[in-house]
Amino acid sequence: MGWIDEEHQGVRYGLSGDVLVEERSPFQRISVICSERYGKGLLLDGCWMTAEHQERHYHEPLVHPALCTAQSIERVLIIGGGDGGTARECLRHTDVTHLDMVEIDGRVVELSRTHLPMIGGSAWSDPRFHLTIGDGIAWVSDSAEQSYDVVLVDGSDPAGPAVGLFNRTFFEQCRRILRPGGVFATQSESPEAFRAVHVAIVRLLREVFGHADPLYGWVPMYPSGWWSWTFAAVDGPRYKSPISPRAALIQHDCQIWSPRWQRGGFDAIPYSIELELQNE
Repeated sequence: MGWIDEEHQGVRYGLSGDVLVEERSPFQRISVICSERYGKGLLLDGCWMTAEHQERHYHEPLVHPALCTAQSIERVLIIGGGDGGTARECLRHTDVTHLDMVEIDGRVVELSRTHLPMIGGSAWSDPRFHLTIGDGIAWVSDSAEQSYDVVLVDGSDPAGPAVGLFNRTFFEQCRRILRPGGVFATQSESPEAFRAVHVAIVRLLREVFGHADPLYGWVPMYPSGWWSWTFAAVDGPRYKSPISPRAALIQHDCQIWSPRWQRGGFDAIPYSIELELQNE
């Protein structure tokens, strides 16, 4: 038993526990740990990705503001998401008929299914779920125009294999494959630990889609504990208005997300960031 830390800009974010797996895939260093407080967890290149008793703080805010507001949610695409939590939350929506998930690192999926099976849950065996181990950037580029109702980017920090998920070309391709009435969403880093990256993502999505806004919440194990997800749409900020019958079907099983929480998350933008975005 010892401390497992992520170090970021002179600050350490750690859990007490044991390292169960430490290996290097062709893409990154993968660590699976077992902690006293948050259960089993996953790190990529030394950065916290998820843990059994923290994952809902991340997955619910990424998925439900998008899937409860898009005009249709029949076809959904996840880029990344190898632990399976985003897929699990998407498949709670019965209107989803086809879910593609494109994860670049197959070992992340294998180790998550072996050591963190509760995170993906029944998603791995759901007939609506289609997993591709491959390059998500290429998948988006090769997809037909207007082929998805919702596109979710569940990537790690903009470095290593995820670096291409946070640039204009990729976002423009995501807009191209989004159907009318669709919603795009991405994790958009901590407004404290990654302030410049966070603001740049929001600005760029506004330029590409026309409408984009950050939602703020917390993932205590991540740097600063304060996190964000940014939602975008072409036809107005539809991501702010959950469709009540759709929300009612999934809300009772949520621990974090609700329509009320969502309203608060969008309204929780710090004034200094609001001013910075107004001066774009």
